[in-house]
Amino acid sequence: MRLLLDVSAVPSRPVGAGVYTVELARSLDARHDVDLVLACRSDDRRRWRGIAPGAHTLDAAPARRPARVVWEQTRAHTLADAVHADLWHGPHYTMPRRLAVPAVVTVHDLTFVEHPEWHERTKVAFFRRMLRDSARRAAVLVAISRYTARGIEEHLHPVGQVVVVPHGVDHDRFRPVPAGDPADLDLLRAIGVRPPFLAFAGTVEPRKDLPTLVAAFARVAAARPDLRLVLVGGDGWGSSGLHGAIERSGVATRIIRPGYVPDAALPALFRQSEAVVYPSLVEGFGLPALEALACGAPLISTTGSAIEEVVGDAAVLVPPHDEAALAAAMTHVLDDGTRNAHRRAAGVTRAAPYTWAASAEGHVAAYRLALEAHSRLHPANVPKGI
Repeated sequence: MRLLLDVSAVPSRPVGAGVYTVELARSLDARHDVDLVLACRSDDRRRWRGIAPGAHTLDAAPARRPARVVWEQTRAHTLADAVHADLWHGPHYTMPRRLAVPAVVTVHDLTFVEHPEWHERTKVAFFRRMLRDSARRAAVLVAISRYTARGIEEHLHPVGQVVVVPHGVDHDRFRPVPAGDPADLDLLRAIGVRPPFLAFAGTVEPRKDLPTLVAAFARVAAARPDLRLVLVGGDGWGSSGLHGAIERSGVATRIIRPGYVPDAALPALFRQSEAVVYPSLVEGFGLPALEALACGAPLISTTGSAIEEVVGDAAVLVPPHDEAALAAAMTHVLDDGTRNAHRRAAGVTRAAPYTWAASAEGHVAAYRLALEAHSRLHPANVPKGI
């Protein structure tokens, strides 16, 4: 099948859905049953040629976001026709309305619908409209977890089938090494971090609930004068709450914010931490939590969303937005060295089946479902080999 994958929304420093799109493109490029075409921004062709060298890369989308949004809805459908694509995959909620070929759209979570207060108003209006359009027009919606799939069914009432395809982990990067590994410590030193520390990684935004993490850390820090809290990730919308929490914490000098770190530094951060703490209020998947487990890091996270589904019993889970429970969990993990050895091993085992090759396999199955659904309506346009 000839697949046109829209990678035009992936920023130069990808996180979350951007990491997913990069790894999916790389894994699909390695397959022999997909003829991959990438639609990228006009200033981004070189990067995608390096990620997926076997793909046909088209720098068709405008570089600036507002123009790119217009391009998707007014001209992108002509690109699918021009390259004779069998189907289109929109990996970030949206698709062109005027496509003649079937579309698969990935839905990462329903927070634009369920929790609009966590996002900028302009994005809420845009993505709510696009989600409704995708639910009406896409042949298949890919949900990244069963939790997200339930949200799709409840809020969007899709016309097409919903297929659950989990993310993967790059196990060459995210793997365990011994505590005190010199290469890891060198990488951490370069970003201003040294053990002992607790770690968080992710974009700073309201649903990550970092003010609660800072307050919980302040509770445990007094008895551990050498312990630091490392918050890796750039500021997103609504990051002022974190800044205020740090100022009020009384332990601001022990909270380190390196920003966006090099790719090699993130696994080192997870591996050399006392624990990774991921206190998100809601997640559609929770990839950093799974990557932490793959590194053998003790993980503390929250109940009530896809994280429970993904990490199972390999993590210590507390109710979201519960400062006292989070502080108690941190104390428990910091004090229980014997149990942590079991947690580290359990985390590696839990993460092992999640690979990007397996994720790509699930996506190809979703593509075939989309083609089959389309063929029932348009039998003359069925690509060979499905």
